[in-house]
Amino acid sequence: MNLIEIRHLRKDYATHKAVDDISFVIPKGSIFGLLGPNGAGKTTLLRMITGIFYPDSGDILFNGRPFDPHTDIHSIGYMPEERGLYKKMKVGEQALYLAQLKGMSERDAKARIKYWFDKFEINSWYNKKVEELSKGMQQKVQFISTVMHNPDLLILDEPFSGLDPINANLIKQEIFDLSKNGTTIIFSTHRMEQVEEICDRIVLVNQGKKLLDGEVKQIKQDFKQHLYRVGFGVMPNFAQVATYHFSIVNTEPLAYTVKLSEGSTTNDILAHFINHNIPITSFHEILPSINEVFIQQVTSITGHAPQSATANEPAVASSNS
Repeated sequence: MNLIEIRHLRKDYATHKAVDDISFVIPKGSIFGLLGPNGAGKTTLLRMITGIFYPDSGDILFNGRPFDPHTDIHSIGYMPEERGLYKKMKVGEQALYLAQLKGMSERDAKARIKYWFDKFEINSWYNKKVEELSKGMQQKVQFISTVMHNPDLLILDEPFSGLDPINANLIKQEIFDLSKNGTTIIFSTHRMEQVEEICDRIVLVNQGKKLLDGEVKQIKQDFKQHLYRVGFGVMPNFAQVATYHFSIVNTEPLAYTVKLSEGSTTNDILAHFINHNIPITSFHEILPSINEVFIQQVTSITGHAPQSATANEPAVASSNS
């Protein structure tokens, strides 16, 4: 079943279409990547899914029924890229306050705070003010505040920003654990290697339009270019390798990258080397990375590769809602 269904969603600002007739679904328990260059419409989509913005047209279904921000918001945890902690407030008091905003009783909230503070080994921070913490420390507090109420939907916008590798790995493991326990996660980032490592499915948007969506594994298969890396114990000479079954596109020490010709199969590649008594030490298909698919799709629309630029979506105050 799908936790979220987006149907023909539109949102216009004064000068441009931020979201232009976008539809996709997010299965329950999945880790779903929302991708796109700056200004593509990602933040506007997230703010509509959380009820911060209302769409101009289209529908958002939550658990199979129309999304109601007033009731469904307690089932959502949202960690925006612009963090929303109160600098002058103590960490423990803030966590308690935010948990109660999500409808938790004081008793339950304190129990969950203890659980998460123990888990992240940050009990010593309880009476520290947020402004006394480093950016990475604040990030951990923000994450805890977002997940304390056990949301059905967890939205993470650049969750690893400011974290060192150890704490980034800690948060990543928590994301996997939450997903295994049934939480549906929307993961928005510009770091394509993180998407490939973490996400089950993705949607790619650009200039307010959806370019593609689906399972990460299937997308990589759909955009493969029939490239293979063949490793050797001893490098063969070119005359031995030449054949109509494939062409050589790259050479490296003791390996070739070859492109399979139309009508040929991988068996033809292997048979060619075997027939020439060339020992093969390794053989595998080279699939495109999500970053390569991302660049290819955006470039095909815009005529140039995506660049880091200031997002042209209007800013709103940070929110933990």
